[in-house]
Amino acid sequence: MAVPPASATAPAPALVEPTRHVVDGVVREVSVPPLVAPAQHGSLADVPFHNSADAPTDVVLSRKQPDGRWTDVTAATFAEEVRATAKGLIAHGLRPGDRLAIMARTSYEWTLLDFAGWAAGLVTVPIYPTSSASQARHILQDADVVACAVENVEHSRLVTGVRGALPALEHLWQLDAGAVSQLVAAGQEVPDEAVDERRRLLTPDTIATLIYTSGTTGRPKGCVLTHGNFFAEVDNNIELLHPIFKSVSAEPASTLLFLPLSHVFGRMVAVGCVRARVRLGHAPSIKTDELLADLAGFQPTFLLAIPYVLEKVYNTGRATAEKMRRASSFDRASKIAVRWGDAWIDARHGSGPGPGLGIRAARGLYDPLVYRRIRAALGGKVKYVICGGSPLGKRLGAFFTGAGVEVFEGYGLTETTAAATVTPPLKPRLGTVGWPLPGTAVRIADDGEVLLKGGQVFRGYWDSARREAVPDVSDDGWFRTGDVGRLDDEGYLTITGRKKDLIITSGGKNIAPAPLEDWLRAHPLVNQCLVVGDDRPYVTALITLEPDGLAHWQQMHKKQELTLAELAEDEDLLRNLQQAVDETNRLVSRAESIRRFAVLPLDFTEEGGHLTPSLKLKRAAIVRDFAEEIDRLYA
Repeated sequence: MAVPPASATAPAPALVEPTRHVVDGVVREVSVPPLVAPAQHGSLADVPFHNSADAPTDVVLSRKQPDGRWTDVTAATFAEEVRATAKGLIAHGLRPGDRLAIMARTSYEWTLLDFAGWAAGLVTVPIYPTSSASQARHILQDADVVACAVENVEHSRLVTGVRGALPALEHLWQLDAGAVSQLVAAGQEVPDEAVDERRRLLTPDTIATLIYTSGTTGRPKGCVLTHGNFFAEVDNNIELLHPIFKSVSAEPASTLLFLPLSHVFGRMVAVGCVRARVRLGHAPSIKTDELLADLAGFQPTFLLAIPYVLEKVYNTGRATAEKMRRASSFDRASKIAVRWGDAWIDARHGSGPGPGLGIRAARGLYDPLVYRRIRAALGGKVKYVICGGSPLGKRLGAFFTGAGVEVFEGYGLTETTAAATVTPPLKPRLGTVGWPLPGTAVRIADDGEVLLKGGQVFRGYWDSARREAVPDVSDDGWFRTGDVGRLDDEGYLTITGRKKDLIITSGGKNIAPAPLEDWLRAHPLVNQCLVVGDDRPYVTALITLEPDGLAHWQQMHKKQELTLAELAEDEDLLRNLQQAVDETNRLVSRAESIRRFAVLPLDFTEEGGHLTPSLKLKRAAIVRDFAEEIDRLYA
């Protein structure tokens, strides 16, 4: 059964408090019952067709035309396109269970192929559009991919260049060369019933997709996610995040997706939007000017973002105010927003009366001057943001809340079909990643590792030889995440870092680098930060500079002529960065503080081998390649 349409006016579900298990006065396990019963039949392939039968005229997607206009796509039209494309896949000889890879930026065609692949009984395999030939070859080879759709001629050449090592790859289609139209034409003689027969073969236990991990420490592994995993994930999210996925005002719910669909986070929200019949648009570019234009044209009511995007919006607003000589006004507005956000959240917890008269008056004063501009940068109608990937930070979360944009933070992995925990809308707590998603349990092991259990936890890692999943959970169903965290007295989870990333200084102090790095990255001059100190007497950091923030700093300090290498040693710039480091160090003890840092005259990139496709740091590679710079910090 499909969920109610986005226009449904059903009341929001009551707040479900987690059940807590306390050991020696410390919360060690929490669980929340599901809001939706687990799927017993059917698959994601049925969703477009259920939507078409239940509400054929409802708008489910929008496509951007070459002239920049957005045209709506109804549930009936999308189902027709899915069926026609699926028939083309069947016409090309693809059999149930065959793997279909998609290597492209976020686009309407990506989502169309995803659902068409499922309707044809296939398993879809995303590949990051920025992947190297070696990375793409590994995934195509390991997943034994039979057909691959790429975005453009560059991708086509990349796959063609490694095709000799891919004996299973029979088909290669290019989206910008009319691949979808070609598939539709090829499937015209295939009867509609052929798609219906393929759909009937699928169950919640059928594999839906293989998503390969980002590979921070080695070769990516294929995570086997079933249709049931996605149902458990999106159905409970839709019901829990009622204000986002269901209209609670005259403005229909909608989102513009600009994060990669090759990542489980973006994929989950795309599936959730189609499931909930929420208007979904796609933005292929995250370049500032192009993304701002797409946001202004689409005007979404909620967004999916990583902390970097919100940091960028905040820092750009601050830089614009500084250029207009209104920096002090922006800073005052920022403080008011943070105070308002903190007071509003305290009231949700029953620990305060909410924003006082003075704060409300000040917020009203700054709304047209500052907050409205922040909202305008997000398209003008955004009320909610789902944020994940890394911790946002309490201060920035409070600022956006005070500016009129409520942020829901979450935590999850590819292995958990995205979110395993999420901020409960009726009882948010900034600085945490919320409570377990309904239907999920969280346990903290003796060594601090976060363990998860729930319907969205994957079947296992793909075994290419056996062409099946190898389970990676303990006998009682718990998945070891590799992350370290803690539960507070009310069951809210805070992630403090990766277990393998923990730094142990020569003095025996255990330090999680992630909180320090996340706080420093929020500074407008900092793009990336790596904290080091393993087997060293104290903690240091390598810092790379954020291009836009640096350009603004150069303009304000009249140092446009300096090269990046010269800026890395500029006393004024280093003084500004030292202030940021000092502010970060206030969060931790003296033993955990950053004593020295070095600015690198370059950036960490995927091409340079220092970032994964999902922009995570490859710590071992960075430490190896910048060993001399690190040694100098301890000289």
